[in-house]
Amino acid sequence: MNLELKGKTAVVSGSTAGIGFAIAAALAAEGAQVVINGRTQARVNSATEQIAKRFVGAQLRGVAADLGTLAGVEAFLKQIPETDILVNNLGIFETKPFLEIPDSDWLRLFEVNVLSGVRLSRHYLPGMLKKKWGRIIFISSESAQHIPAEMIHYGMTKTAQVAIARGMAESVAGTGVTVNSILAGPTASEGAVRFVEGLAKQRSISTTEFEKQFFATVRPTSLLKELLDGLALRHLFIQNFSRQRRQFRIARESQRHDLSDSKLAAPRPQIHRQHAIITQPLLEPNDAVLHR
Repeated sequence: MNLELKGKTAVVSGSTAGIGFAIAAALAAEGAQVVINGRTQARVNSATEQIAKRFVGAQLRGVAADLGTLAGVEAFLKQIPETDILVNNLGIFETKPFLEIPDSDWLRLFEVNVLSGVRLSRHYLPGMLKKKWGRIIFISSESAQHIPAEMIHYGMTKTAQVAIARGMAESVAGTGVTVNSILAGPTASEGAVRFVEGLAKQRSISTTEFEKQFFATVRPTSLLKELLDGLALRHLFIQNFSRQRRQFRIARESQRHDLSDSKLAAPRPQIHRQHAIITQPLLEPNDAVLHR
């Protein structure tokens, strides 16, 4: 697939494993110059080497920085002052009853999951607007809509990401810059796998049985009934950056609506149940792609 990303720079926060790693690999495969980020140099080096082996000739750069802190973001931006594509993937979670969540945990999750993306977007957006091309993606979660009772503070941060992405999308409509949020269902990321293994061990059951019970009782509305592989999301994700996709979508919408009316409401969602994906096109030219 040629999505015309050669010559484009892409920053993927928290990209040494899981969804972030899969996205970084997909962007590298499309010819983008990808910046791999993690908190330690060892993790960054390992991820960079894995992608380089998989895609010979991939243009990669690794920058170790804790983007969950203001100091870490500032240090990172000194090394990577500009980018064409920004994927705000960094995120953490923990399970804890509401009455046991102290202020410090609320603030910690908000700074890591929300402010990391805000700070990076605020820095990179002016450059994208100047070039009249840019892509910003917030990796949110289905927890933004179905708030998990066992980690309300995490759900709050995912809802905040969707609100920020939507507001930004409205503010840059028609500029050539798009802002999107992707709400992924439970995914077999490194952290999630450790979480599942730990709970399965506590209950003296296999991880397969725990996963089955989880979707039967905690996520009964899931259509897939299994943890997603980060690689399974990358094909849908990567198309957000295609100029060809943008042109196709605008052409399609122009056949259905008079685009001279900038106040037109977004079309009704299109549901593709075979992939459990809901796509909600928004005119000129931002989209919100939701996964359940």
